[in-house]
Amino acid sequence: MSERNNAPPEQLDLYCIRHTAAHILAQAVTELYPEAKLAIGPPIENGFYYDFDLGVDAAGNRRAFKPDDLPQLEKRVRQIIAGNHALVYRELSVAEAQHLFQNQPYKLELIAELAQAGEVISTYRQDSFEDLCRGPHAAHTGQIAPDAVRLMSIAGAYWRGDKSQPMLQRIYGTAWHNKQELRQHLQLLEEARQRDHRKLGRDLEIFIIDEEIGPGLPLWLPNGHILREELEKLAREMEDAAGYARVSTPHIAKEALYRRSGHLPYYEDEMYAPMNREGATYYLRPMNCPFHHKIFASKPRSYRDLPLRLSEYGTVYRYEQSGSLFGLLRVRGQTQNDAHIYCAESQLASEFIAVMDLYRRYFDLFGIKKYVMRLSKHSRAGLGKKYVDDEPMWLKMEALIRQVMLSEHIPFVEAADEAAFYGPKIDVQVWSAIGREFSLATNQVDFVQPPRFDLTFTNQHGNPETPLCIHRAPLGSHERFIGFLIEHYAGHFPVWLAPEQVRVIPITDAHQAYAAQLAAHLRQAGIRAQAMMSSERMSAKVRQAQHMKVPYMVIVGDQEMAEETISVRERHDRQQSGVSLAAFIEHVRQVIDGREPEL
Repeated sequence: MSERNNAPPEQLDLYCIRHTAAHILAQAVTELYPEAKLAIGPPIENGFYYDFDLGVDAAGNRRAFKPDDLPQLEKRVRQIIAGNHALVYRELSVAEAQHLFQNQPYKLELIAELAQAGEVISTYRQDSFEDLCRGPHAAHTGQIAPDAVRLMSIAGAYWRGDKSQPMLQRIYGTAWHNKQELRQHLQLLEEARQRDHRKLGRDLEIFIIDEEIGPGLPLWLPNGHILREELEKLAREMEDAAGYARVSTPHIAKEALYRRSGHLPYYEDEMYAPMNREGATYYLRPMNCPFHHKIFASKPRSYRDLPLRLSEYGTVYRYEQSGSLFGLLRVRGQTQNDAHIYCAESQLASEFIAVMDLYRRYFDLFGIKKYVMRLSKHSRAGLGKKYVDDEPMWLKMEALIRQVMLSEHIPFVEAADEAAFYGPKIDVQVWSAIGREFSLATNQVDFVQPPRFDLTFTNQHGNPETPLCIHRAPLGSHERFIGFLIEHYAGHFPVWLAPEQVRVIPITDAHQAYAAQLAAHLRQAGIRAQAMMSSERMSAKVRQAQHMKVPYMVIVGDQEMAEETISVRERHDRQQSGVSLAAFIEHVRQVIDGREPEL
């Protein structure tokens, strides 16, 4: 029997709270839907879920929960919590477990796997409900605050994520220490909904996705194109200062190139289907690196040429599964802020540090306060399958990266079995202003492809030597990074990045000529501006500009025309009258040129 723990909810681990809530949900479902078959119900970030199979109806269609079912289930969940039932642990033999779950096929499958692996088979019981589980849990249901649990949504999920398996019904819930924490979480979710880059992307006319063109292939509207250009300009300035050379390469290449690089054996499932022309097989490129390797190999190289840093905004194509596509964050065509650094082994540490410094400068610029660096390593079991079979080199490169991170005092965590097939890497997770996590950037060491492409340079002793290669993309792809920025800023981009920086609003038709003249002066000064010439009232024009989150609105009427001045209204409603156009231009140019975060 589990030991009683009378700790208040505030002192109980959220993992235990959510794990217990998942079991309570399963009890509620089996009481209200006795035919339901149970799958699994783990805690997850910010909540929990449980998967159920409700069987089929008389017509052979799979039964499904409806949103209207959630309030009734939530009511029963709270009643079970109020029962203050102890959670009792016990261990079972295989035969006992099979008898207990004889009518639960998914549990029987799990029991068979546990038995085959020689693992302990255990259950937890509360009230009349017993579930296969290793724990941990709350000591009793009374440790959970009933008003801090909410059932959130319903989704479909294949058993074990396998499309060949039955489609199950997944109920998501969330659970917290107390009602106040739940309220804060729900408020954060609402803020996230308002910031959803798919919604704002439409509202702010940044991008669209058209099914006739294809899922996961965004069309960048004029406003979105400006965002892309500004980011590319930023990266170009950063890379010029760091000694990068920019190149451009084709979107398509022969099969032999990808076989040589290793992408076909390892990534063929993520590549678009081959095209056959004139007896040759071509593929859309999933990566830029093989093309850069060819540029390195195009002429003899000396140690004096190294490090050679080749950068490209190259578009790549990957056939992501349709179920994983998500706005700009998971697409099939993406333009990467890519570069490859070829260097001697003695230069690797300093080059790797320089890349990490570049990352941190970007984070400072965009106000990214929270991020995690993850050292993604190989696994011994994956050698020869998922990873190139060279254990000594893997360990050597992982140790080198680890030492670099430690010497630079860069916090990081380590994760096995997440490396690229050609070497270890640092993956960067960032959090937006409202705490949503994004996988953003990567910094990879490649000890495999340079020898495959016969890349060499002449070292100081006159001997040929194979370089190492660093693959880096500090801004990731345009698509993912812009999706992140939309949500991070809630569409209120800093002035330098805003697609439209100033909107000139005439109060009446009589002021339109002056407004057009002002807009032209602003554009001549390199400021993105337009005059709003519609016949609507000024208040409506202001609301439209605010809806589009334009940083500055310039209002002009009789007084401004007479004094040859402007009235300035910022998007957060701060106003100033009697401003000279020259002073306004000087101020806005300073904000743009300095890439200032504030207006």
